[in-house]
Amino acid sequence: MAPPRNVVKIAIKMRDAIPQLIQLDQAKPLAAVLKEVCDAWSLTHSERYALQFADGHRRYITENNRAEIKNGSILCLSTAPDLEAEQLLGGLQSNSPEGRREALRRLVPLASDMIFAREVISRNGLQILGTIIEDGDECPPSSLGEVLALSLRAFSELMEHGVVSWETLSIPFVRKVVCYVNMNLMDASVPPLALGLLESVTLSSPALGQLVKSEVPLDRLLVHLQVMNQQLQTKAMALLTALLQGASPVERKHMLDYLWQRNLRQFIYKNIIHSAAPMGDEMAHHLYVLQALMLGLLEPRMRTPLDPYSQEQREQLQVLRQAAFEVEGESSGAGLSADRRRSLCAREFRKLGFSNSNPAQDLERVPPGLLALDNMLYFSRNAPSAYSRFVLENSSREDKHECPFARGSIQLTVLLCELLRVGEPCSETAQDFSPMFFGQDQSFHELFCVGIQLLNKTWKEMRATQEDFDKVNALTYGEVLRLRQTERLHQEGTLAPPILELREKLKPELMGLIRQQRLLRLCEGTLFRKISSRRRQDKLWFCCLSPNHKLLQYGDMEEGASPPTLESLPEQLPVADMRALLTGKDCPHVREKGSGKQNKDLYELAFSISYDRGEEEAYLNFIAPSKREFYLWTDGLSALLGSPMGSEQTRLDLEQLLTMETKLRLLELENVPIPERPPPVPPPPTNFNFCYDCSIAEP
Repeated sequence: MAPPRNVVKIAIKMRDAIPQLIQLDQAKPLAAVLKEVCDAWSLTHSERYALQFADGHRRYITENNRAEIKNGSILCLSTAPDLEAEQLLGGLQSNSPEGRREALRRLVPLASDMIFAREVISRNGLQILGTIIEDGDECPPSSLGEVLALSLRAFSELMEHGVVSWETLSIPFVRKVVCYVNMNLMDASVPPLALGLLESVTLSSPALGQLVKSEVPLDRLLVHLQVMNQQLQTKAMALLTALLQGASPVERKHMLDYLWQRNLRQFIYKNIIHSAAPMGDEMAHHLYVLQALMLGLLEPRMRTPLDPYSQEQREQLQVLRQAAFEVEGESSGAGLSADRRRSLCAREFRKLGFSNSNPAQDLERVPPGLLALDNMLYFSRNAPSAYSRFVLENSSREDKHECPFARGSIQLTVLLCELLRVGEPCSETAQDFSPMFFGQDQSFHELFCVGIQLLNKTWKEMRATQEDFDKVNALTYGEVLRLRQTERLHQEGTLAPPILELREKLKPELMGLIRQQRLLRLCEGTLFRKISSRRRQDKLWFCCLSPNHKLLQYGDMEEGASPPTLESLPEQLPVADMRALLTGKDCPHVREKGSGKQNKDLYELAFSISYDRGEEEAYLNFIAPSKREFYLWTDGLSALLGSPMGSEQTRLDLEQLLTMETKLRLLELENVPIPERPPPVPPPPTNFNFCYDCSIAEP
């Protein structure tokens, strides 16, 4: 007979004692369970003890999280969190350097537990740790590095719980941490921790962020970035991007200009992006943020329309015109009246591809505003021969086949701004930076130069007309792609009824193949990042599906570590307990963050699994590292739940497999026309005398 659902079989161990194998009744109060466990080991005062998970971060078990105990879990009996906190804080205040160091060693692994952290904080633990950090110079040289590193790590872990605001930190404390960044320490473990703590301060407190900005020179961060230590480089880049995000647009431009003058861009491109060591996810995210901040400097120009009364902007338009028609303008404009010259200029502006004789009307559109004019001027100055060839070549074509340079430039600038998300808030999770933006100066304008020449080449090859330009502007790229694909399928005869019938018969088999691939991908596992309500965290956790497809196994891990084995993952979620899959704004961890633009990326990558935890409904929350991983995981989880896999990736995979399989099946029919309709069935014969009568015996 199976035990009741609320009874789990577990093991409880204690140092120097034989482990106990018990059946834990989840309906029984935790205090009563502790009393029974202590009695079995002849321990008195059970209120002085607590249970912890033996694996992972050794979290304390409370009435709130006890439902996470599953069959086969291993727990350990330890000192109650209040007594443990009091004992360790006493060790921190002792006069013995070795005693303080030992207390710190025991405190750090426990600081990530919320229950223990509350006990430490309520006993002024942060103030005690702050004193140790501020008096770090007074530590014996032999233990200075380790004590400081342990203190900074413990302090950061306790602050991450959000019980105490970062804004409550004192100015002397922050300045002391700044000293550990600016000074040359013998112990290499201290600067990364100090940089990480200052990053949290900068992101959480504008006032203290200004203090950090004034106290930490950019040159010092450049020094840390140039040290071939990946952890130190990552933390220095994290603080740098935090300072840039907290600066005003004017300050940000000055800071980036200074960093570029100090060759930061070249260093990033050669020594970080193209380093022999693989780049970590955290560094990739900070490079994405740096790229977004660089592109954000273009937003004022993108949001500003051309002012027809601005003498400077009118002169820029004339420079653009003269660069294309200088010879023609000089020869034909001499000795002409003012009206004739204006008429000539208007005609040349129309040749440049402006819709109106007054180009200011075209550039009133926002976006791209003045950014389109900047792109056109950059192209004319840095690629004058290509610019002249573009304009003159189209001037000699028929009117309907002219590729309008100005209209194309304006639309291309809009497209680049949309693709690169110029002016949008930085994502908390994105890592998709482009090495191109660190490979050369003026990358946006250089990208425009390549794009506008490619536009002219494509226009010429397709023999496009002005009508095509209007169609392309009215349709999205995806719609144009679908129209071209449909046209290609019609040309290949792939949409003939017999082919469509064959595709329908192949779909179930191929969907089964896709389902198998998704489940195999879940079995390989994925590294996910933890996201807090305050900022992007640098903590990771790994989740995978067991080979028998019955359990989701997960647990925390360090960045850069190799993928864990199934046996080392402490947490398990039976697939049978899963209720539903939630995505986007329906996820509980996204609903808590609000609906601001900065959370748009979270909506696109967030998904949750609701499952039964005892009598309650609980959630396992995910933020996918990329859109592809989001599709793969939501498809795989839908398959486990028996729901259809409806992601865009599944549609694309199915279409690709159907196309390949159909072509393979039709290889023998190459160059054989396939009729639109099946051939007619001939009418029955007038008689059936041709049938052989088997009952007649042969002579």
